[in-house]
Amino acid sequence: MPIVRIRLGTRVFAPTWLMTLLTIALCILFIRLGEWQWDRGAVTQALWDAFARGADAPVALDAAQVTSLPRFKRIRVTGRFDASHQFLLDNRTHAGQAGYEVLTPLALAGGAVLLVDRGWVAFSGYRAKLPDISMAPIATDLEVSLTGRIDQLPSGGLAQGRMPPPSTGAWPRVTTYPDMPQLSAAYGRTLLPRILLLDPGVPGGYVREWQAPGLSPLRHWSYAVQWWGFAATLFVIWLVLSTGKVPSA
Repeated sequence: MPIVRIRLGTRVFAPTWLMTLLTIALCILFIRLGEWQWDRGAVTQALWDAFARGADAPVALDAAQVTSLPRFKRIRVTGRFDASHQFLLDNRTHAGQAGYEVLTPLALAGGAVLLVDRGWVAFSGYRAKLPDISMAPIATDLEVSLTGRIDQLPSGGLAQGRMPPPSTGAWPRVTTYPDMPQLSAAYGRTLLPRILLLDPGVPGGYVREWQAPGLSPLRHWSYAVQWWGFAATLFVIWLVLSTGKVPSA
């Protein structure tokens, strides 16, 4: 049964309840999805801006500043590597190839320990054969001065894709999207809450092509416009399907 009947010359606008309610529900859904993508674009743009700003000259890090410095800020630290206790972040890809990111503890003056992401290494093809992540040419018994960007641990979207590092066994230890308390528990000492993305020019690392995280903000915004376009198209379809010729007497 139509909600209303409005005569428009030789045609009549008579939308039905079912079609109208379905159109309203889908339009609201499409509009909300567009808003969600637009907000994601804004968040990603903020991250990209922060990444660009982080390319400034490095500042010396105090352990207490780890949580207060802006994300991606370039810093300079001095300490000693603990090459005998390293982590391999699993499920990290580069140029479409599977591999690991190497996290090496760096003991700072005062006792704090900062994890340094030394870059990406390729998967050997066998789970039982881990890549060689020796520290050469860096002497681990001497203090080293490093530069890089402050960042957070990579985070996974699905809980079932996460695996904390084992608390016992040989090193290095493989882990997938752990949190810092889990890494601290496996290491046996409290680690600083952020990591250092080692600058590409610093020796002793692997593939380090650091980029701003996430899709391009323009991609998110284009998705938002598409969702809103779907809502507008659906509304037009509802108008067309709800309008017909006046029945002949």
